[in-house]
Amino acid sequence: MKIKLSLFLAFVLHFFGLSQQTKKDIIIDEMAFTETIEQVISIDNVWAGHPVGFSLFTSGERQYIAYYNANRNTVVGQRNLVEDKFELYVLPATDRETSRGTSTVVGWDSHNSLTLGVDKAGFIHLSGNVHVHPLTYFRSSKPYDISTLEQVFEMVGTEEQRTTYPHFMMTKENELLYHYRDGGSGNGNEIYNIYSVEDKRWSRLLDVPLTDGQGLMNAYQTQPTVMKDGWYHVYWVWRDTPDCSTNHDLSYMKSPDLKNWYNAFDEKFELPANADKRLVIVDPIPPKGGIINLAAKLVLDDENKPVFAYHKYDSVGNLQFYIAQIKNKKWVYKKITNWDYRWEFSGNGSINTEVQIKNFKKRADNKYEIEYWHIKYGNGTILLNEEFENIGKVIKSPPFSTGLKIEGTFPGLEVRTTEDLGDSKEGNLRFMLKWETINRNRDKPRDKPWPEPSQLYLYQLKKNE
Repeated sequence: MKIKLSLFLAFVLHFFGLSQQTKKDIIIDEMAFTETIEQVISIDNVWAGHPVGFSLFTSGERQYIAYYNANRNTVVGQRNLVEDKFELYVLPATDRETSRGTSTVVGWDSHNSLTLGVDKAGFIHLSGNVHVHPLTYFRSSKPYDISTLEQVFEMVGTEEQRTTYPHFMMTKENELLYHYRDGGSGNGNEIYNIYSVEDKRWSRLLDVPLTDGQGLMNAYQTQPTVMKDGWYHVYWVWRDTPDCSTNHDLSYMKSPDLKNWYNAFDEKFELPANADKRLVIVDPIPPKGGIINLAAKLVLDDENKPVFAYHKYDSVGNLQFYIAQIKNKKWVYKKITNWDYRWEFSGNGSINTEVQIKNFKKRADNKYEIEYWHIKYGNGTILLNEEFENIGKVIKSPPFSTGLKIEGTFPGLEVRTTEDLGDSKEGNLRFMLKWETINRNRDKPRDKPWPEPSQLYLYQLKKNE
């Protein structure tokens, strides 16, 4: 009897061991899922001395772009989707000394991206080239006509002298919002304005900032995003100083209407969110703890509870991916990688990324996946089960941009891309801009020689599944 029991136990342990081993070794091959190039449009020569964000916005049958040309001037363009060429317009060159602190000519700061929005009446809005600068904003005088952009020096008239990270977004009710940081890195507030197409006027969406660093820190936050539960979801990290190593405290809140806000446990609280409101903290990561701004990604589980993928340092100082999820009405954390690498980021200015979570999503087979890029381990996709445990990997085709050859000859040139902020209305098609620059230089000028201007292209891609 003892021998039979021992054999049975050995079988159970062996089977369990195999199950666990199999559980850790699931490989899903999705190499057949690729994209093909449907169209390429050559647009213009652009500045290649440092990366800075361009903007692409598809709205109905029209498409709009904004970028810095070879002379660093702001250029806007438009086309009908059936056309194979953009109409281009160079905005008048202005400088900060003579234009109330605004400028249409980019310097060396990689923060100074451009962003476009289109309101429900078809008027086009442009903002950008700011990093703790006065509001720089243009609005078209005619709908669907980017050539009629005119500079407007004020939206609301207050908290507009030290703006950074401008973005336009649409609400669930199709109203246009504009949000930005007021203040500097380490002491800023997040401001939201709403536009009335009837009055052609902006006003504050909220009486108080969405997040308030209380003069001690600022929130690097995501844009409110409507997810499958129909609510807006926002998350952020706080930063104490311009030094990026002082990021801390991954935090989160949600709202049904952008005015009433709740934490992950459905507890309502009053705005602004600040560091005193501990009830919004997901993971109390300390400064120098390995999280950087906008490093996290969010999904909702089957019960519409938030689940985060993010990175921080482990107990021996290596940078790892973690999952934060809610169990028994509290946050619990799970390490899902075991990498031998530490990304030591610190200092001021735009830094070069070494680790990035590119996507976190639920799959059609009810598993989850985290797509990433790592300076040591390359591109990859981690496969997670319904309990958010690492059970293997998904083999995907290399990202489209990695297959694009560098056209220029200057040492250090890299491919840059930007995704479409709008909607092409066709699920299997997407648009992107592509150009080349050398890397960031902490927002400081470089000595000559500089690279020759690179070619800006629009790519139309089709998914093959």
